[in-house]
Amino acid sequence: MKKYFALISLFVISSTVSAYETKVDLNAFAQTYFEAMVASQAPDATTKELESYLALLTDDIGHSHLPYVIDDSRLPDGKETMRKGMTFYLGLHTEYKAKLLNVFVFNDSAIAIRYSNYAKGIHPQNNQAIEYNQVMMEVLEMEAGKVAVIRKYHE
Repeated sequence: MKKYFALISLFVISSTVSAYETKVDLNAFAQTYFEAMVASQAPDATTKELESYLALLTDDIGHSHLPYVIDDSRLPDGKETMRKGMTFYLGLHTEYKAKLLNVFVFNDSAIAIRYSNYAKGIHPQNNQAIEYNQVMMEVLEMEAGKVAVIRKYHE
């Protein structure tokens, strides 16, 4: 009986220590996320920058970008789907600038980042010139130190 109690106690203590080890400074994470996202949109972005961004996401990431993508369901191949989509658009921009405006942290479960961005380039599907300047809000739902769901909104 003492062995079982000791084993259970050891499990509880190690679980508690493990939970403290995975605690993330969400303000610092927001900055890291923003920098990785901006680098993945730069005119000279490569798969290296793309993979640095994707490393911050869970494998089953859910993503919405209203009004274009409305389903933010988490699927087992969520990260792979994002990788394919982002690879298609990689290097699209001839100009890209972004400025982080605000970071909002909601306990250990979510971050909201608000930023302005300017982009110019050629759309790869129709070869049409694109140019936009907008303010975005991304709400990032966190899980085990990574982004589990991204919800993007335009101002």
